[in-house]
Amino acid sequence: MIVVTRLNGSGFAVNPDLVERIQETPDTTLIMVDGAKYIVRESMEEVIDLIAAYRARIVGMAYGTDGQGTRGATGPVPTLAPVAPLHAHDGGR
Repeated sequence: MIVVTRLNGSGFAVNPDLVERIQETPDTTLIMVDGAKYIVRESMEEVIDLIAAYRARIVGMAYGTDGQGTRGATGPVPTLAPVAPLHAHDGGR
């Protein structure tokens, strides 16, 4: 969840995975996948930064880091799965 601020100053949490789009007209409006709209004090750039930080934190937790790029004492080492090369005779499948 990310915490944003209503125009009246009260804070509330939003699931960033449910934000469909963000508009500044001129107030920043979060439009959710279910059609709900929330007008917030934060700028569009600030909301995008909050969402990016949230996602980085989630990925960091999954890989055992603190979300700032440093390795935790315990946790899996991230690795990429090998990808089979494409062959011309299989049409790129």
